[in-house]
Amino acid sequence: MIKSKIDDSVTKKDFWERIYQNRSLSESGWYQPIPESSLHLITASKISKKDRIIDVGGGDSLLVDHLLSRGYDDITVLDISEKAIEKAKKRLGALAEKVTWVCSDVTDYQANTTFDLWHDRACLHFLTQESDLKLYKGRVVSSISPKGTLILGAFSKTGPEKCSGLPIHQYDSAEMTELFSDEFKSIENFETVHITPSKATQNYVFCRLKKK
Repeated sequence: MIKSKIDDSVTKKDFWERIYQNRSLSESGWYQPIPESSLHLITASKISKKDRIIDVGGGDSLLVDHLLSRGYDDITVLDISEKAIEKAKKRLGALAEKVTWVCSDVTDYQANTTFDLWHDRACLHFLTQESDLKLYKGRVVSSISPKGTLILGAFSKTGPEKCSGLPIHQYDSAEMTELFSDEFKSIENFETVHITPSKATQNYVFCRLKKK
């Protein structure tokens, strides 16, 4: 994600709590009524409906809604913001009880299980510090089961240079694949354009990798 402090007075957790407190989902730049790229890659992975999925940085996004509607029933959503998780639970109502919710910085996260599929469209491009990126890679490797799937979405080289006012790291598919090449092999990658609620365009790169 980002440094433990945005500045001398604001931690990254406080920063994201304020973002989710003051901005509705439909006003957020990452809002997708139907997360088509993510759903395509999850479907293409051919995991079973019983396999374990984690959505990292899922916040109050609608991916979990679509996964539940498609019959996946072992879903974990991780986000640093309690407010984001509260919003998602409220939206889902009774269905929220079918989901495991984890409030944590992904770089601090210690899973008590392994996952068959790790999905992240939100966190990777915020890892601008080498130390945080190293921690993230460690979490990915230790948390994904043998022959499990890693799905990543991040701002591409032609995408935004900042998100929510914070600097990000832009990726292309070669760099993203190389980052995890010791433990994963690339299966599929593509670039896509996301249209924000304000009608701005954001270019993303997506990769699907499989654990060796």
